[in-house]
Amino acid sequence: MTATSDRPVAPADVEGAPRPGRPLPVDAGDGRAVAASGRWSRYLASGLVLGLTLALGFVAGRLDAGRAPARSAAPQPAAHAAHAPGGLQVSQDGYTLALGPPALSAGRAGELAFRIVDATGAAVTRFRTTHERLMHLVLVGRDLTGYRHVHPELSPDGTWRVRVTPEAPGPLRAIADFWPADADRAVTLGVDVPVPGRYAPRPPAEPQETIVVDGYTVTLDGGLRPGESNQVLVWLGRDGKPVGDLQPHLGAYGHLVALRHGDLAYLHVHPAAASRPESVVAFGVTVPSAGTYRLFFEFRHRDVVHVAEFTVTA
Repeated sequence: MTATSDRPVAPADVEGAPRPGRPLPVDAGDGRAVAASGRWSRYLASGLVLGLTLALGFVAGRLDAGRAPARSAAPQPAAHAAHAPGGLQVSQDGYTLALGPPALSAGRAGELAFRIVDATGAAVTRFRTTHERLMHLVLVGRDLTGYRHVHPELSPDGTWRVRVTPEAPGPLRAIADFWPADADRAVTLGVDVPVPGRYAPRPPAEPQETIVVDGYTVTLDGGLRPGESNQVLVWLGRDGKPVGDLQPHLGAYGHLVALRHGDLAYLHVHPAAASRPESVVAFGVTVPSAGTYRLFFEFRHRDVVHVAEFTVTA
């Protein structure tokens, strides 16, 4: 299914493949996407058009309404296809995710506070902007339920804070994706946040190609083969018509986070720079191993961000 992203080649300012036999839709020259195969026609006839092609890469990534996202003066993170998945360690590359005192309860809003500390134990206070934010925090239950992608606020002392309402008791995985100002690349750290109460994990959802979320019909076309670059298409429809006017969301026309069932290894995918809201958005991803992955596809339409969730077996 879907996911793609790549780690930056050059840092941003401080503070701030097609698979054989699967042709991509091509541009008609007037901004419309035209099918390069009969499959496009079939989806069009059934009311599911607008392809978003997603090429899933490795670790880290992230729209403003009504217009194509402006090209940033500073380079944005590129793909990290060659890197291992992130979020498995609390410390890496000389940085540690240090949680504040636990203050969360199931079903109640509470504050999650943490700091990023360096090898000397000092709080890091300067970060680079990646995908329009200084910090991207993914929160999800250990059973891959209750997904949310939030952006904490940074205090002068280096403490990050965000309001969170856990859905249920049990360990909540927090995955922080950030770029320290003095580092030469972004870092992804993960830690379990305790939520008191009886933990009753849910089994993984069954794989499905098509789901309906918030009135949108979302179809993932493509599979994941470990160690290979996989092409994935995302088709969006609403009320029997294609959705061709997506809005930018954190600098791109869609994002995909992939989490591996079991250890919650993290991959963040975003579309190619040339993508447009009404044509196919292309990504290529290489998953690290066989297994079950939960994919969270984020897209923005009519000023609202939606998340479509899929289970995929590689």
